[in-house]
Amino acid sequence: MGNIVVVGTQWGDEGKGKIVDLLAQDVDIIVRFQGGNNAGHTLVVDGKKYIFHLIPSGILYKNKKCAIGNGVVVDPEILLQEIKSLKEAGFEITPERLSLSEKAHLIMTYHKAIDLAREAAKGKDKLGTTGRGIGPCYEDKAARTGVRVIDLTEPKVLEEKIRSNLKEKNFYLTKFFGFEALDVGPVLDNYLHIAEEINPFISNISLELDQALKAEKRILFEGAQATHLDIDHGTYPFVTSSNPVAGQVCAGAGIGPKQLHNIFGIVKAYTTRVGSGPFVCELKDETGDYIQEKGSEFGATTGRKRRCGWLDLVMISDSIRLNGLDSLVITKLDVLTGLEKIKVCIGYQLDGKIINYVPASLSKLDRCIPIYEEMPGWKEDISLARHMEELPPNARAYLKSIEEITGIPISIISVGPGRQDTIVLS
Repeated sequence: MGNIVVVGTQWGDEGKGKIVDLLAQDVDIIVRFQGGNNAGHTLVVDGKKYIFHLIPSGILYKNKKCAIGNGVVVDPEILLQEIKSLKEAGFEITPERLSLSEKAHLIMTYHKAIDLAREAAKGKDKLGTTGRGIGPCYEDKAARTGVRVIDLTEPKVLEEKIRSNLKEKNFYLTKFFGFEALDVGPVLDNYLHIAEEINPFISNISLELDQALKAEKRILFEGAQATHLDIDHGTYPFVTSSNPVAGQVCAGAGIGPKQLHNIFGIVKAYTTRVGSGPFVCELKDETGDYIQEKGSEFGATTGRKRRCGWLDLVMISDSIRLNGLDSLVITKLDVLTGLEKIKVCIGYQLDGKIINYVPASLSKLDRCIPIYEEMPGWKEDISLARHMEELPPNARAYLKSIEEITGIPISIISVGPGRQDTIVLS
């Protein structure tokens, strides 16, 4: 199978964490390559729920190595909280098990303050950001004023950067937003204290991965968010601040493209979206409420209720093209159980014309009307199915239609939240 990339194909929340956990059994190293702690991967193992925001899901296997790449923006306080909670759950997290890229950028106190101030100022026009400081941190990275993980090992450099940045940030917070200024002393002391605990985990991830590849070890690359939240290819500006597409693995982990062998696209059996932004297939009726309730569609990071709708294969087709997907992984198929009819969007009608792509213009996307293919649902419980033949005929027909319309094979089907609730086809 070679090295693996796992990406989301919709607006996130597709169940990537469970699939990474499943695939991690057969690899040696699991790497997170972009995003921040605005992502939440939920796993259920032996009936116990785990939620990860920064540490790759594969950390639950005690013989696996996990790494956080340079493409990730890291809130060190959140990282330390995750390490602590894992230790409390019986998972000893040491530098031998977890590495943090020295080139990753740090989310600072002022990033979170700016994030919250901006959303408050936007009012009804807010983007729906999680307020974790992700965007402002990526802004500083692009502006070349960011604080990197390596700066935690050099206190004087860290102090200089914090003092310099706070002059600008405090002016912005106080004069533009009317918020209180942040004191340099407490901010600096906090990060100096954090450095003592973080420093043992700091490493050159690119070099580590190169050495692992030369030793013929297998690597799994885990993305956060999903294709249609990509800063370049998503429904801009209702997107995240990084590139969740498969191509970002190379830049976000420090690895060459020839080392990426199998790209899995995670597809929820229906569509959900958190926060604002266009949603062509959204269901604002009883069916939408049914899916939302049965699927427990609340954000793992924010707790916000997710908007729900039918599966949009126009979106998926864009994701196939943008990521070069080798196969699809269908998750939460069990949530559709009990519906009399199931619909799949196979195209959009825009101003009287049929299109099969997601328009870049939001005004055009808002005018798109979904073209549905309807098929019968099923009432049988599928949570115990472990082979395709054990699924009801209508469920198999639903999956077959996805393959036929997209032209991409399905390799894995998830029929429940647990590790064991899975059908592996290839």
